Amino acid sequence: MISVSRRSLVAALSLLATAVTAATPRGQTIVVGGNTYYAPPTVVTTLSMRHGQLGRDTGLVPLTVFKTDSAHLSTAAIEELVDGYQTADDVFNPGFLEYIYVTYNGTQKSPTLDLSPPTRWKNRFLGHAGTYGTRNATTFTKPIPPGPYFIDAATGDVFEAYLLYSDVMGSFTQGLVATGNSSYGVLPASLQGYASVTIGVPSRLYFTKSAEKPLAGVRIGVKDLFDIKGVKTGCGNRAYYDLYPPANATGPAIQSLIDAGAVIVGKMKTSQFANGETATADWVDYHSPFNARGDGYQDPSSSSSGPGSGIGAYPWLDIAVGSDTGGSIRNPAQVNGCFGNRPSWDLVSLDGAMPMSPLLDTGGFLTRDAKLWQTASEVLYAGAKLKPYTEYPKTIKTIDFPTEASTEANAVVLSFLSKLEKFLNASTSPLDTDALWESTKPTSLLSSPETSLTSLLNLTYGILITKQQFPLVGEPLYADYAAANNGRRPFIDPVPLSRWDWGLSYPDEQLDTEIQNKDIFASWWNSTVQVFDEKTCADSLVLYVGTSGTPTYRNEYREMPGIPLGYSSARISNMAGVPDMVVPIGQARYNSTITMREEYLPVAVDFIAPRGCDLMVFNLVNELVGAGIVREPATGSVMYGDESGVSYY
Repeated sequence: MISVSRRSLVAALSLLATAVTAATPRGQTIVVGGNTYYAPPTVVTTLSMRHGQLGRDTGLVPLTVFKTDSAHLSTAAIEELVDGYQTADDVFNPGFLEYIYVTYNGTQKSPTLDLSPPTRWKNRFLGHAGTYGTRNATTFTKPIPPGPYFIDAATGDVFEAYLLYSDVMGSFTQGLVATGNSSYGVLPASLQGYASVTIGVPSRLYFTKSAEKPLAGVRIGVKDLFDIKGVKTGCGNRAYYDLYPPANATGPAIQSLIDAGAVIVGKMKTSQFANGETATADWVDYHSPFNARGDGYQDPSSSSSGPGSGIGAYPWLDIAVGSDTGGSIRNPAQVNGCFGNRPSWDLVSLDGAMPMSPLLDTGGFLTRDAKLWQTASEVLYAGAKLKPYTEYPKTIKTIDFPTEASTEANAVVLSFLSKLEKFLNASTSPLDTDALWESTKPTSLLSSPETSLTSLLNLTYGILITKQQFPLVGEPLYADYAAANNGRRPFIDPVPLSRWDWGLSYPDEQLDTEIQNKDIFASWWNSTVQVFDEKTCADSLVLYVGTSGTPTYRNEYREMPGIPLGYSSARISNMAGVPDMVVPIGQARYNSTITMREEYLPVAVDFIAPRGCDLMVFNLVNELVGAGIVREPATGSVMYGDESGVSYY
């Protein structure tokens, strides 16, 4: 027999009561029309119902709130709204018509109500708001937007509906949901699947864009090196994720998007510490996301691999936030077939984001929608007050462009260039940066005839990303992990580990040398190659081919990773601090060793402009879309939603 003192029993009961009081509701999952939904625990409004108005129903039941300005509300008018909701919103489905409520927002003084819902609605018309007479005049405690909801049959409390999607491409680290007080938490709902993260998205019908909220309802995924309040940041490393607590604040760049109405749906995978890793060989702590294009087994590139993968695969994801130090937005945008931008350096705040090289790091977007690309960037650049030029340069300079249509990809590139020339009424000439450098390089280097661009910048990128990242990220991680784990060292993937070790082999003075070399190149580029113009922002557009439909299979064995050395066209914007923007222009065939048939991979061209000319390029790209010269991509294996895979040029 166990004896328990009264004092102990009281203490135990008090502790139990405290635990019960501290329990927090997490919401519910509900199946409607064959789809699984999450209902958050927050009550958005309450319906003042009559007793028994929902009959014998219990728990949460589906509800659709309609908003209409129809002066004569008929069944036909409601059915027209249903058709519109199904077209505009992936969350809504006819299963939510189990109960309906109508809000009138027109100007007619005496609108009429003539509603006889079809039998499939079960005649469950709960009422209306506005001036449709007084019949069934049940009301909400506060107005809510139209769309699908859940209503508690007992209390009349109303909850939002989030449609759940499975992240079958492995693009995300975790789904997120707002929890109040500007904080977020991991989505407490899941779908059955093979190790898939679940993402929840709210109805698009809940949101109305405005001047103050230009991104209202836009679904955004965020690369997992940006801090979001209440959520852990992992940076692609398991030890880092486990060691550090959730962020206590959202970084200003992400917060500006939230303030503009964006809906954060999840954190997205990055290669470890934003270093360039190739699938599948270099990814150890986490599995690389999949690239939907072509045969589905191509490298998604990195480090913004999750954002690129998700935008190429998921129609329910509108835009993704990435970062670019040496190509980390541009490369995934190119191979996943979407728009992507490396902004002018220092245009976007990276407070609350993991650094790689503060002198090179930038933050930008990946998306399929050119107008949204511009709108979101204007939000992100708001503090810079950039001028939106709408006149364009008449000179195009191309780097390493094909001279003949010897391949399908070359034909796509040359056809695009021809159309661009005609659109701008511009002339084109090839740009040989090596030759131009030799004839115009700074006088301080003339005494060193061996100082080519390649020799000047050979070590620059590698030294900047290693000598700056290790003391900012690697060294503190080693120390903090050792302190928490009896002196143990955390696991680091092969790429960042080899890079850090390589950087440590150079004296600290080498960093100063490479910063100076970077500044020499930036001054030369911005004064000699491409310069500011008062009328068009740029004296010329510089173009290079970002990708030409070349496969990089994720199932190949590879050599140990090397150090990113040397100079290339993709390094220009990094070193010069200028914008570099990826424009998908078509696709080209290849013979897949996976599917044993012809497949198609993206072809893309990058636009380089002077510092601060970002909005000029955005305006130009949107005009090219309007003129049909650039076509916005769809999701899936082929970029334009046509299984025949016809190239676009």
